[in-house]
Amino acid sequence: MKSAKFILLLVFCAAAVVSQERAVIIQTSTLLDGRGHLLRNMQIVVQNGKILRVEKASGKATYNLRGMTVLPGWIDVHDHITWHFGPNGRAEDKSETPDQAARAAAANARDTLMAGFTTIQSLGSPEDKDLRATINAGELPGPRVLTALRPISDPRLTSDQIREVVRKLKADGADVIKIFASKSIRDGGGQTLSDEQLQAACGEAKAQGLRSVVHAYRSAVKATALAGCTEVEHGTYATDEDLRAMTEHGTIFDPQVGLVIHNYLDNKDKFLGIGNYTAEGFAKMQEVLPLNQEMFKRALATKGLKIVFGTDAVAGAHGRNAEEFIYRVQDGQDPMDAMVAANSRAAESLNLQDQIGAIAPGMQADIIALDGDPLKDITAVRRVVFVMKGGKVYKNR
Repeated sequence: MKSAKFILLLVFCAAAVVSQERAVIIQTSTLLDGRGHLLRNMQIVVQNGKILRVEKASGKATYNLRGMTVLPGWIDVHDHITWHFGPNGRAEDKSETPDQAARAAAANARDTLMAGFTTIQSLGSPEDKDLRATINAGELPGPRVLTALRPISDPRLTSDQIREVVRKLKADGADVIKIFASKSIRDGGGQTLSDEQLQAACGEAKAQGLRSVVHAYRSAVKATALAGCTEVEHGTYATDEDLRAMTEHGTIFDPQVGLVIHNYLDNKDKFLGIGNYTAEGFAKMQEVLPLNQEMFKRALATKGLKIVFGTDAVAGAHGRNAEEFIYRVQDGQDPMDAMVAANSRAAESLNLQDQIGAIAPGMQADIIALDGDPLKDITAVRRVVFVMKGGKVYKNR
């Protein structure tokens, strides 16, 4: 009995020590709360990895971020965090060792975090699972990772087989289901899955408590909305009717306006000749750039359409995710709305709105600071000088 009491006392004392972790105070002059509000001269009190209070600034600060713009860590809802250029400088290197691949993925994770992205959704590679575990264990600096593990893309699968694949993905630890309902834009983007197959995939995902994110162009955009899927990725060639269908069915939209295609074009020699990265494929990507810009402007004008921030970052783009903000604002998005799309609205799309995406009591202490004001000069997103994730500071310049 005495031994049991002693153990209980130790547990109580350990808990008391944890609960009494010293509070960290971050003072700000310009604070964007992630929900569309601009606050002046506030301080954020952080304890045990979470935001304890947001209040008027007073007294001494642990971190003085006055003169900076402070906001929640950004969320990229479409990333490919393990994609990289191999030792041969190309996007595919069959002589690369597993250790080399793991080191490259770790570098991508670090670069992404240092660029201000504290959460990403990777859509998706089997290698994401180990990377997610390593970051969660604190062994590697990187963003919080949600992953689809493996996409569903085979149009030969029956509806029952698709449901079984969804169940297997959940058992394997997937956070979300990624579905290819269209060909690559390099192959014209035509619909590949039937409406019935889409309904099977998204319906089973919902039954398993998972979200469904769909790569969709052309007719697949409306089909995705009608199938009750959570989110459409890309949306190139979407008509006004397609955009309205997403609104009417509560489908979230993640268009990619510039970064991913410009990254491909800038690194053409590193991709050319691999799979469908052909001369014709690159010509098609060049062709759709102005179409994406025009479609994005129509999406912004579609009342009630929830637009979130995703980059589709592949090899060459990691750590440059914020460039997508610049393309979006240049094409007509309000800068504050662009920030919200990567904060609270992105968090809502992940069903994590009670944990991340806002600077408010009870939220994870994911906090970044920019040298400059993105509401006045969107290129300030390139100048991330402070990064805190879960209460731990990873960057402080």
